[in-house]
Amino acid sequence: MKISVIGTGKTGGKVIELLGSNLAHAFDASNPPTIEKLKESDAVIIFVPGDAVEELLPVVLKSGVPAAWGSTGYEWPDNLDKQVKDAHTKWILASNFSLGMNIIRNAIQVISSGADILQKPSFEIHEVHHIHKKDAPSGTALSWKEWLAKDAEVTSAREGDVNGIHELTIKTETEVIQLRHEALDRSLFAEGAVWAAEQLTKQENLSSGVYTFAELFDHTMKAK
Repeated sequence: MKISVIGTGKTGGKVIELLGSNLAHAFDASNPPTIEKLKESDAVIIFVPGDAVEELLPVVLKSGVPAAWGSTGYEWPDNLDKQVKDAHTKWILASNFSLGMNIIRNAIQVISSGADILQKPSFEIHEVHHIHKKDAPSGTALSWKEWLAKDAEVTSAREGDVNGIHELTIKTETEVIQLRHEALDRSLFAEGAVWAAEQLTKQENLSSGVYTFAELFDHTMKAK
């Protein structure tokens, strides 16, 4: 399998290292992707800032190559799923490619259900990332709030070269419950992105359209 990468920054660089001889092309601002070169790939992994997505969308769509997007801070068009289906391809949009985050997702959903028996609980989600991350709160923090399905305060901090820390805190007058996930190395996002790209091409019963990382993870687990 040959996979191309768009975005050669901190995380994209890790993907390139991981792919090794399976790398088809590496694209960045000085070497933008073309439809023809993308078609030489079985899939493409994209780690670019939100403000770079708009220009890339038509190129990636027209190539028809399955794509794993790790871009946050961009408001995707409402008809994106239709556009991807019309292109007869499959995309995954992920705010976080950590496979372990799917364990967190399940844990948060259990916590949300169980919290209904607590007396006047308050919910706080706090995230910390490196100083170069532009969007705040992170896409992952917003996903945590969505999974929690509760009124939660979301706060952010930008410090040093932090790969990513997310914490959920539930407080009542008598107890505190905390759930924490910390990314120790960006290679975990690269591993998850490569896994996702491979699944987009391997899962024959996965129809065209746009998926979340969670949907792809669940679909793959059910297929086993």
